[in-house]
Amino acid sequence: MTAIEFNNQLTDLRENLHRFAYRLTTDAEDAEDLLQETLLKALSNKDKFQDKTNLKSWTFTIMKNTFINNYRRAVRSQTILDTTKELHFLNIPQDSGFISPDASFSVMEISKAINKLEHEYRKPFTMHTEGFKYKEIAEELGLPIGSVKSRIFIARKKLMEMLQDYKR
Repeated sequence: MTAIEFNNQLTDLRENLHRFAYRLTTDAEDAEDLLQETLLKALSNKDKFQDKTNLKSWTFTIMKNTFINNYRRAVRSQTILDTTKELHFLNIPQDSGFISPDASFSVMEISKAINKLEHEYRKPFTMHTEGFKYKEIAEELGLPIGSVKSRIFIARKKLMEMLQDYKR
């Protein structure tokens, strides 16, 4: 694939990437930052992209990994080491930005639950969350669209059962 073809295909994915970024961040500005960072990484690492592979999947993976790394970095930067006597700083109430601890799922816990799904459900579900359309998933997996929709529905149901401890 030439550099021009790569850039054109990457430009065509911009809208799908932006929607996925917004789903991950739930903030318009953070989504735009994540999109820009993803596009920059994709362009700077285009030599690592292998022809005959799925560019969409490759860029969505870059975005997901960038989001997870940024999240981990943010958590680490908020860690407070309290060296005061009687742990004064640790006993001050902290505003985490969440209404309650269970208001947010851990990305790692969700990823673990997804990885526990059987392959026949996990593959269509992950492709769907990466922004693939039902038709694209059906073509990729050689399945009827109805089967793809059914497997994604079942995957969601199984995930809700696995993560029911986190429901309010």
